Amino acid sequence: MKVFCGRANPTTGSVEWLEEDEHYDYHQEIARSSYADMLHDKDRNMKYYQGIRAAVSRVKDRGQKALVLDIGTGTGLLSMMAVTAGADFCYAVEVFKPMADAAVKIVEKNGFSDKIKVINKHSTEVTIGSDGDMPCRANILITELFDTELIGEGALPSYEHAHRHLVQENCEAVPHRATVYAQLVESRKMWSWNKLFPIHVQTSLGEQVIVPPSELERCPGAPSVYDIQLNQVSPTDFTVLSDVLPMFSVDFSKQVSSSTACHCRYFEPLASGRAQVVLSWWDIEMDPEGKIKCTMAPFWAQSNPEELQWRDHWMQCVYFLPQEEPVVQGLAVWLVAHHDDYCVWYSLQRTSPEENERVHPLRPVCDCQAHLLWTRPRFGEINDQDRTDQYVQALRTVLKPDSVCLCVSDGSLLSMLAYHLGAEQIFKANHLEDKINIIEKRPELLAPADLEGKKVSLFLGEPFFTTSLLPWHNLYFWYVRTAVAQHLGPGAVVMPQAASLHMVVVEFKDLWRIRSPCGDCEGFDVHIMDDMIKRALDFRESKEAEPHPLWEYPCRSLSEPQKVLTFDFRQPVPSQPVRAEGTIKLRRPGRSHGAVLWMEYHLTPDSTVSTGLLKPTEDKGDCCWNPHCKQAVYFFNTTLDPSVASGSPRTVGYTVEFHSHTGDITMDFILPDVLSC
Repeated sequence: MKVFCGRANPTTGSVEWLEEDEHYDYHQEIARSSYADMLHDKDRNMKYYQGIRAAVSRVKDRGQKALVLDIGTGTGLLSMMAVTAGADFCYAVEVFKPMADAAVKIVEKNGFSDKIKVINKHSTEVTIGSDGDMPCRANILITELFDTELIGEGALPSYEHAHRHLVQENCEAVPHRATVYAQLVESRKMWSWNKLFPIHVQTSLGEQVIVPPSELERCPGAPSVYDIQLNQVSPTDFTVLSDVLPMFSVDFSKQVSSSTACHCRYFEPLASGRAQVVLSWWDIEMDPEGKIKCTMAPFWAQSNPEELQWRDHWMQCVYFLPQEEPVVQGLAVWLVAHHDDYCVWYSLQRTSPEENERVHPLRPVCDCQAHLLWTRPRFGEINDQDRTDQYVQALRTVLKPDSVCLCVSDGSLLSMLAYHLGAEQIFKANHLEDKINIIEKRPELLAPADLEGKKVSLFLGEPFFTTSLLPWHNLYFWYVRTAVAQHLGPGAVVMPQAASLHMVVVEFKDLWRIRSPCGDCEGFDVHIMDDMIKRALDFRESKEAEPHPLWEYPCRSLSEPQKVLTFDFRQPVPSQPVRAEGTIKLRRPGRSHGAVLWMEYHLTPDSTVSTGLLKPTEDKGDCCWNPHCKQAVYFFNTTLDPSVASGSPRTVGYTVEFHSHTGDITMDFILPDVLSC
């Protein structure tokens, strides 16, 4: 069966109706999931197996049958571990139907169908009784319900319900306990992901400063956690203000509450500074004694950092305090972790929250709208003074005293930069109210009256649009320029004047794992899972690039960067596709995991802004990526399986095509010395 789905095209701005398979959203969910990453997490799998063996042994030592409830079973891996460890029976609960179907097949293939029952329900819908899903309560509770924030996937309500209705009192639990840790830091870099800094502009009248509005200054920020690969943040980018503080623990073997709570830690700051950011992570102990531990701690908080396990399904958390607070070395304060059933947030207090019952801050919510419009990386981009200076220098070369500017970008400060540099009038399509007019219209509906009868002499954009996911989606700027062509005066200047698509072939240190088949996991055959992911990828994703912030994912370039396509913004969007074919020569040995693509915007002939590589790669191929933008990654399927020997191709063939009608860019790659992909 086919269904029609309406989608907004981020490049052209139009709404398109596409015919899709009725299960297209399942395919997308599977393709973009972290299932493969979890199966590759050797540390996680090994610790779970050890904890499950120990839990089953404790139950058996008491002379009881080992009856297991496995919530969020996924592939059925943990249930198979339990049966192998001696469990008498397992009830494996999985709410996502395609995953539950796969678990049934995996369990059967491994010979455990007589000991494992897969239940395709949410755990809160599971029933107990002779006619229910389970005949009686379980005495071992196994779960993997955690996300980077620990509780963000509903772990607390699920545990709360399970203890009330599905498991025996004083049951064994794997994991047995989780502990959340926090470290208070000062970091201009990370604070720039949350607040707008004053922007300095050198003009003919001297330095002008664009000051953030007071409502943005007072705003507590977005309520969501910022989860990142904290190991890629240099210790030189922050000042530690506290030791690592254990904030709260959850004992999963006892009744769990999902009610709102706060947990306080009294500490003396290690240094004086501005408390701005809380870095946080958690660990899980698989046994009551805490001997089997799996930790998400960054390298500086690890006892053996050289044994650090890379994982992408669990990372670390960055929380922003509602406002920065000065702290003094040795002068004690309270760090407070608050949580409801799904979220965690932090506050810093100078009086004991337990003594002052009025001090129970609500979850912070943005009231300035900026945090709803701008992502964390976008805040960092706007606060990047070097980037701002580059735009200012480019504007100086194209602005004239009588310039009439039309600025097209979402939440951009370009219009204010142009004003401070002397433009006569700016029309900002998407407050200096007397000089900057904001037009809330789609570009094709723009009328001469909207521009007060004037012709535009300078068409501006960064470009940046909130709907963009892949680097080339910001080509929407080109489509707007084409739509408003009638409003451009003779000799009108467009900035940026052009853009180009660039590409490099890379070997990832770890990111390749999210697309790599697992095959065998802790002795269990999970090829069925590999095949399901491959089918989902083949449905669409395998022929598409996907966005990743590569500053978080180290890689080596195996080729030199290569320009693939050029887009001339001084001309309208062409009616015919633009196609490029060629080869990239590989100059360094390594496994070609994929191609990285990005856009470069040529503001003027002498000024270019890159959304990808910021400088030439080093001798070993180490890459320095723009930290404010996501790059596009196209994975080569043939090199993602570590069990297949690398053919070390010397060249990679490519075909890249820009379809002007849809704004899409399609691509295909061939590794001639290995296999076609």
